[in-house]
Amino acid sequence: MNSAQIRKFRAGAHNLNPVVMIGQAGLTQAVLAELEIALDVHELIKVKVRAEKPERLEISEKMCAETGAQLIQSIGQVVVLYRKNPNKVS
Repeated sequence: MNSAQIRKFRAGAHNLNPVVMIGQAGLTQAVLAELEIALDVHELIKVKVRAEKPERLEISEKMCAETGAQLIQSIGQVVVLYRKNPNKVS
């Protein structure tokens, strides 16, 4: 993904609200299932991660690895992820 596409996704994510929140239980299988559903439906999502910075980075990397999504942006506790849904008709 080139920088122009990333800028476009950042701009598109600006008005989004987090659709998934990760709390003290961390990244569980249930949360991963919800991430899969949200990415299939929306493609571009915000995730709120309630954890300290080192743990947030680890969770972000694991979310990307488990779902096949790309990290677009991470500011504070909010992470923006994108995954193209090949079955979605635009």
